[in-house]
Amino acid sequence: MKRIRWGDVNAAAELDALPFAGETMFKSAEERVRPILDNVRQHGDTALREYTKTFDFVDLSPEKVPVPEREMQEALESLTPDVRDALSLAADRIRAFHEACLPEIIEFAPMPGERFALRPIPLKRVGLYVPGGRAAYPSTVLMSAIPAKAAGVEEIVMCSPPNREGEIARSVLAAAALTGVKHVFRAGGAQAIAAMAYGTPTIAKVDKIVGPGNIFVAAAKRLVRDVADVDKDAGPSEVVVVLDDPGRAEWAAADLLAQAEHDPTAMAVGVAVGPEVADRLEAEVERQVATATRREIISDALKSQGAIVEVATREEALEVAERLAPEHLELMVERPGEAAAGIRNAGAILCGPWSAAPFGDYLAGPNHILPTGGAARFASPLGVLDFFKWSSVTELGPEAAARLAGPAAALADLEGFPAHARSLRLRSGDLAR
Repeated sequence: MKRIRWGDVNAAAELDALPFAGETMFKSAEERVRPILDNVRQHGDTALREYTKTFDFVDLSPEKVPVPEREMQEALESLTPDVRDALSLAADRIRAFHEACLPEIIEFAPMPGERFALRPIPLKRVGLYVPGGRAAYPSTVLMSAIPAKAAGVEEIVMCSPPNREGEIARSVLAAAALTGVKHVFRAGGAQAIAAMAYGTPTIAKVDKIVGPGNIFVAAAKRLVRDVADVDKDAGPSEVVVVLDDPGRAEWAAADLLAQAEHDPTAMAVGVAVGPEVADRLEAEVERQVATATRREIISDALKSQGAIVEVATREEALEVAERLAPEHLELMVERPGEAAAGIRNAGAILCGPWSAAPFGDYLAGPNHILPTGGAARFASPLGVLDFFKWSSVTELGPEAAARLAGPAAALADLEGFPAHARSLRLRSGDLAR
């Protein structure tokens, strides 16, 4: 794990190198997935099953690709009561938060006879991608399906890669049942993205695809944007923990390890105010890594994308955090709410020592599908707004049309569009009939 002293000659360059830089990898991945997209687009289910056999090492019959609703319900009923209660609690809290974020129609009537509006319209059909890979992610089902349902999406399609026995993790199926997702398919990778984007006889074409995945899934999502909207690229997990109290070093180290265990390329950065805090945090990280269950993954992440950044002041600590624009930003400092108010660049801001990022991963309520790789400078967490499109509404009465037609026609003449101008002047009565 690197030790960076803010203010040293190379400190800024070392800091800027920490977030995962995947653009070169994306270009390479796009070249590899482009033929997969084309093949699925042309050959549908046949190509989808061929790629499942090639990449997931399982040969699925056509009838095995869809997961029956009965199987999903059985998965939910098979959970132990404490796990089912925890999943239900998470679902309730996520639903409550996202329902509180629902948009309303915006109306504007500046003059008599004029009414304008911006109307939110839910998308009709949305595709969810739920990764398999290193672990099962029922929490991702909750974080993607619940906002879509809250927004009023009529139909949700979910794809998740099967294991070598041809099955999706029961916890993932249970979460689908709990959230009311009825159309679940054993399909993963770029081929699943293609199936949802272009449609096949088995998997319906969707309007938007959301959810995290590996570099090939992300590359596929980039390439289908001409036929379906997609959410943001979701890279390796990131956390920045700002700490000003050496007595909380154990908690801060635990939170760094919690994100590092996601992936060998995850970023975990502790920003310590003062050398004493930095020393305590560094020692605590080393102590906890030595006994961590997922030690190999954590060690790889901390070696490649981990750092302790020593700063002199709280202001410098927040400057470092802003520069990294992380997915998760924990403010384990005095007056954390005050510090949070000045933060512009972070996907999720967690205030105070009690607000650990894993609460947000599972059941705090706000979404855990967040911008990574510095994208928090311009991107937002997944939420209900991602499942709406907007239509503007214009309604003019005769007096308003007559009042506005002249100026509008003058602008049409200025741009050289006489048919536009005539259309407008007809409304003003200036043209002989």
